[in-house]
Amino acid sequence: MRVHRLGTAPVCGVIGIALLFVVSSVAAQQEPATSTPSRESHGDASSTASTASSTGPASEAPASTPGTPTADDRIFKVMPNFETVEGSPTAPPLTVGEKFTLTAKGAFDPFEFALAGTLAGLSQAEDSDPTYRQGAEGYGKRYAAAFADLAIGNFMSGAILPALLREDPRYFQLGKGTFGHRFAYALSRIFVTPTDAGHIEFNYSEFLGNAAAAGISNVYSSPEDRTVGNTVGSFGEQLGVDMVGNELKEFWPDIRRKMFRKP
Repeated sequence: MRVHRLGTAPVCGVIGIALLFVVSSVAAQQEPATSTPSRESHGDASSTASTASSTGPASEAPASTPGTPTADDRIFKVMPNFETVEGSPTAPPLTVGEKFTLTAKGAFDPFEFALAGTLAGLSQAEDSDPTYRQGAEGYGKRYAAAFADLAIGNFMSGAILPALLREDPRYFQLGKGTFGHRFAYALSRIFVTPTDAGHIEFNYSEFLGNAAAAGISNVYSSPEDRTVGNTVGSFGEQLGVDMVGNELKEFWPDIRRKMFRKP
């Protein structure tokens, strides 16, 4: 998920801290898993978590086909979580078409449209990029820019570059070990990723994809915003957002079991 850079860094920081607080609180109370399958392929990129059959009614956790992301899982019932593999011992590589389909499913999810609207509203309230001006027309321009940032970032780092470089854009949940170990593992996935062949390498798609998206955004930004500082800031902000996203993907099954388990 890519976040539009106009005035969102403080908001993203507060949201990230709040979400990580929830993650750490739930993980601190985590119960030892006794029936959690493990995934040892892709090197350290393991994926283990309880499936719906081991956590209660099927409605608590959507079922997934082994080796594929959960069919229609949403973090906190809202944020799309289609690229996370949990509870699977194997993970067949995605085809080029599957990478684009999976990315498009998330990029054009209703949550993304709502997120773009929220970011555009924040930008309008701060009067970021004054050349857009205020009023309905100004909001429309800000909305288009925010949605373009989201969509371009998603496709560059989740489909286009993974297809060209033969990298796997999915997140393979570790699901076991101490909180510190799992936290560090999720953080490390920003820097390394499995390839289609099952090897671990530097995550070129993450870095090159977000760098390209930050550069492309200059095409439709005002001349005042087309600076090296703004471009680098947008790139760094996106890496931070993706780090928070990985932590949520890693601990979401634990949160889901504890927060949404029915008696």
